[in-house]
Amino acid sequence: MNTFWILLEQMELFVVYILAGVILVKTKVLNKEALQPIAQFVLKMGLPLLIFTNIINGVEKEVLFRSGSILVTAFLLYIALFLISWLIAYVCGVRGKQVEIYQTMNIFGNIGFMGIPIITSIYPENGILYVSVFTIVDQLFLWTLGVKLTAPEGEGKFNPKKLINPASVGIVTAMILIIIGIRLPVPLNTGLQKIGSTATPLAMIYLGGLFACSNIGSCLKRIELYGIVIVKMMIVPLVMYWILKQLGMAEDIRMTMSLIAGMPVMASVAMMVKSSESEYAMGGIFVTTISSLITLPLICFILQNF
Repeated sequence: MNTFWILLEQMELFVVYILAGVILVKTKVLNKEALQPIAQFVLKMGLPLLIFTNIINGVEKEVLFRSGSILVTAFLLYIALFLISWLIAYVCGVRGKQVEIYQTMNIFGNIGFMGIPIITSIYPENGILYVSVFTIVDQLFLWTLGVKLTAPEGEGKFNPKKLINPASVGIVTAMILIIIGIRLPVPLNTGLQKIGSTATPLAMIYLGGLFACSNIGSCLKRIELYGIVIVKMMIVPLVMYWILKQLGMAEDIRMTMSLIAGMPVMASVAMMVKSSESEYAMGGIFVTTISSLITLPLICFILQNF
């Protein structure tokens, strides 16, 4: 099965999970308050264990040492997205504090909930390593630039403690174990894998439930949200793939970086902004997430065939 069909299969699963979340809220099995423990479990246990177990079970030491170029690529991508997002905001007439929130939505993609399952399904051997190395830069920018952009005026100071979180601990621990050559006992490894495997469906159920709880109708008319879809989620990945190809990077790294660049808005953005701006952020998450069901397979098809 080629990359396009693997990706399409993942998007179909995402639709099922999102619809499940919508149904659970609409039938009152879950409400907004009940969704929060799901998000906390995914962020603090499910996702970190998914990353940790995939790295220690699928990555070789030699590949780990060759992944340094991803750090540079990720750093340059975030700088470019910061500048591009400001330009789109200006052209679309976004003003005031919403400019910074709009920039945040452009810069930070849903790597954890969508990027990891997509990349690991396409590249089961090294994909998780590429995403994990990228996540190091993502977390650095999120807890510095991201906090600054979403905080009220006069706030948003950098707190280095924020860089130490379950996901970063899982990445660093797994890399250390690979370097020193330690393998987990089979029962422990199997148990952690099974817990980690719940992260993706629960994360998408959470998103579906969040969509069902939110009043995002007014945001659907905001033209700048579709600017994220066209520029950040389609043009940037295609240009990035071409640049990396000219630089001679391997095909799997090129595709991984391009798909990560095309991810929809990170779900946590809605939690980072103040309550008066949360509907605007949720509108961006909704528009880009639904659009990604089409744009990600389309990007993959274009890159494979043209």
